Amino acid sequence: MKVVLLEDLPGKGKAGEIKEVSKGYARNFLLPRGLALVATSTVIKQVESNLEKEKLEESIDRDKLVELAQQIEGREIRFKARMGDGERLFGSITAADVAEELSQAIGSVIDKKKIDIEKSLRKTGSYEVVVKLASDLNPQITVVIEEEKETKTETEKKAEKKTAKKKEKGKEKEEEKKTAKKKEKGKEKKKEKGKEKEEEKD
Repeated sequence: MKVVLLEDLPGKGKAGEIKEVSKGYARNFLLPRGLALVATSTVIKQVESNLEKEKLEESIDRDKLVELAQQIEGREIRFKARMGDGERLFGSITAADVAEELSQAIGSVIDKKKIDIEKSLRKTGSYEVVVKLASDLNPQITVVIEEEKETKTETEKKAEKKTAKKKEKGKEKEEEKKTAKKKEKGKEKKKEKGKEKEEEKD
């Protein structure tokens, strides 16, 4: 019995091939599982046109992948991360993080599964990372992780301004006290001079 295989079957043949098989194998296994169809002329034509479409799509996809690989090759992706104890990052840089940054850099979506990182990156430094687009298309990128210098938050800035104002007010009060004391001393000196003059008259 002739059948057209709809899927690749190890030891039997590839999808689209016409094979001679026993009726029992076809009826009990291939046909009920949707792995093959009886090889009529219309079925053969339909399968052939489907295969041609698939090949065309594959060639288009292939061209896109080659173009994508050229865009990716040699790219440098930078991350800034806060440091914890022992030169380790707070958190880590994952394949998803790299995929997201790379997608933004090249303007095409890269699946995180394509990023070949065995473990999340937890230290600063430079890492060579492979992007597995296809079995023979594996462009490399450089992932650079730098320490993020702690930037002062708005609340910290406000707090600093408040303390600075307090200091200024404190200084002003001190100056006021000093001027008041000087005035008092001046008055005292005048009084003393006045007394001295009166004593001289006497």
